Amino acid sequence: METNLKKQLESDSNGLLTYEYIANNIEAIDADLPELINNIITVDRTGQFVVSTARYLNAIDKEKYASAIDALIKAAINKDRDHVYIGALASSIWGPDYADRAEVLNATDDNFRRIYKRLFPVGL
Repeated sequence: METNLKKQLESDSNGLLTYEYIANNIEAIDADLPELINNIITVDRTGQFVVSTARYLNAIDKEKYASAIDALIKAAINKDRDHVYIGALASSIWGPDYADRAEVLNATDDNFRRIYKRLFPVGL
């Protein structure tokens, strides 16, 4: 990643610039993606753009971006204390029928379990 771009993205105040860069340059960011993911996790205080980036990468290529999506989901769980944004992850990442499969997903996917526990603290 070129120095000027790196400085610009590091001064990103909330993650929007980094998200836009990822979305607008998806075909050419593979080498820089780990650094971009670290940057958005660092600068996004609420989890809004972390969640948006996870959803976007999942829609583009779930397998190719699996490790980036995993890191973003973990960050979103920690950042979105008011559960404003993580609710969108459930249907985006695990499908619109996630509630029907909640027991299985809770048992097999730690990220799902952690999100589900926050969204539905009473449980299944």
